[in-house]
Amino acid sequence: MTVLVAIGAVTLVSQWLAVRLRLPAILFLVMGGLLLGPTTGLLNPDELFGDLLFPFVSLSVAIILFEGSLTLKRSEIAGHGAVVRNLVTFGPLITWAIIAGVTHFAIGLDWALSTLFGAIMIVTGPTVITPMLSAVRPTQNVANVLRWEGILIDPVGAIWAVLAYNVIIAQQGSTAFDDALLLLLKLLASGFVLGALAGFVWGIALRRYWVPQNLQSVSTLLVVLLIFVIAERVEHESGLLAVTVMGIWLANMRGVHIDEILDFKERLSILLISALFILLAARLDYSELQAVGWSALVVVLAMQLVARPAKIFMCSLNSNLTPRERLLLSWMGPRGIIAAAISALFALRLEERGFPEAGLLVPLAFVVIAGTVVLQSITSRPLARLLDLASPPPEGILFVGGNPFVMALAEVLQQHDFRVLIASSNWTTLSKARMAGIETYYGNPLSRHADQQLDLSGIGKLFGTSMNAAFNDLVCSHFSAVMGRENVFWLPVSLPDNETKKQKHAMSEELRGRRLFADNVALTGLIKKTAEGAIVRTTKLTDDFGFEEFSKALPAEDIPLVAWTPSGSLKIFATDASWEAQPGWTIATLTNSQPETANGQQTDSAATEPL
Repeated sequence: MTVLVAIGAVTLVSQWLAVRLRLPAILFLVMGGLLLGPTTGLLNPDELFGDLLFPFVSLSVAIILFEGSLTLKRSEIAGHGAVVRNLVTFGPLITWAIIAGVTHFAIGLDWALSTLFGAIMIVTGPTVITPMLSAVRPTQNVANVLRWEGILIDPVGAIWAVLAYNVIIAQQGSTAFDDALLLLLKLLASGFVLGALAGFVWGIALRRYWVPQNLQSVSTLLVVLLIFVIAERVEHESGLLAVTVMGIWLANMRGVHIDEILDFKERLSILLISALFILLAARLDYSELQAVGWSALVVVLAMQLVARPAKIFMCSLNSNLTPRERLLLSWMGPRGIIAAAISALFALRLEERGFPEAGLLVPLAFVVIAGTVVLQSITSRPLARLLDLASPPPEGILFVGGNPFVMALAEVLQQHDFRVLIASSNWTTLSKARMAGIETYYGNPLSRHADQQLDLSGIGKLFGTSMNAAFNDLVCSHFSAVMGRENVFWLPVSLPDNETKKQKHAMSEELRGRRLFADNVALTGLIKKTAEGAIVRTTKLTDDFGFEEFSKALPAEDIPLVAWTPSGSLKIFATDASWEAQPGWTIATLTNSQPETANGQQTDSAATEPL
């Protein structure tokens, strides 16, 4: 019990550090596993789980792949189909050949094990690509290619590794080529047929509401595990392909709503990925790491400087990717949990079959994983900036609903280089915003068209400021899953007459975002003040005129709205805000008064004219 809780504690600390430091959690998970395992001896996964260890690993990897495949929609691959197809078809041949050769000559493994290791290293892995994309924030073209490749290459790499493994076993007989060819056909047939059939049938069950809403996530999880087991029974090692095909089918099936299922799987995948990395790292022995020696770094450099660039160059010929995009793609290709899990699984099986050097596959895999993740985590963001392929920090605001107050605030933010976007179905309101030079979206931000066409790059916050209170609540509930609840804000249309009416008609706090500005502020009041001539004025704090002095000088009727730091980080005045503006920050306030002089420091009066 203590060891299991310790694994959970290391998981929590690792994920928290990853968020705070903007690094892939794999770095801290591996260090935590090494600390619990070979360093202190507190965790021995084989002793703790016994015969259940590798079935747990296999089922966990299946869930991770299914969760990733649920995000793959045809609309997002438009324009990059050929590149991604090349990356997951003949592209792996390039990686396989280069890494197998380098492993053989640098590490000294025989050709059979080197070929197997080259096949294992084909995969990049969504578990490390996704957090790296969040930290690097490359342009959409690069992000889409990397995300699709990361998901699709996992089952492909697993199949290649299985083929290499079976060829090694078949070498003991005389029909290695025939066995490998037959195995490939069986794997493809069982994986694609079972996955597509399961996706189609389960999609119909969800679309026709045969499964109660509160059971859909759990039921889908059990169906995924069932399909994985059935596929493994039909043809060993075809389960990963089956669950991936099932996920892609569900993601692209019309009328199937998978948002809740995807949210559940994402949370579960975080837990499973964390546990797997800790358990597999804990199985390592420092003597095994010493056995691969410094030669393992040669493999890492070959992966980074030779195999990956060669693969990207060959697979992107005649594509619409620019040379700068190809260069960034060539640099980003870290290895993840699938490589670690498959290497551990096959190493154990080969050692049992009389291949003592197979034990080197696991430490070598972890060195490559850690090496590529560390190197790329440190350098990818600066490289993206150097190539002008880094998206700006998402500090902009999506205003849902347009009115004079929204346009006044949006214009000031835009003047200070924040991206603002007003979404509304009211063309009259939007036409005024367009005339003021403000970016707009004409339509419902919850529509299918918005899912495909609404460009949220640089947008990290949402204001529910329409005159429809229920719609504001709905929008906040939807976008809280996209931006995080801490970045979604709402404002009541009007103030309730009494507390009983307020509680009776208000949506649950858990289903919407944070309340803007103050408890006594409502949207109708802000619109009225703006119509009467109130303007949004900015004030820059100084060492002599700090936040305390600003608050004392602020007229009672003025309303602080937002603030931003010199580095461009946008802060929102909300009823639950716990920050305090510092010298050098700029505060935007809705005010009726004229700029005043405080302590000899005149406030900045750059603001919009009354609309």
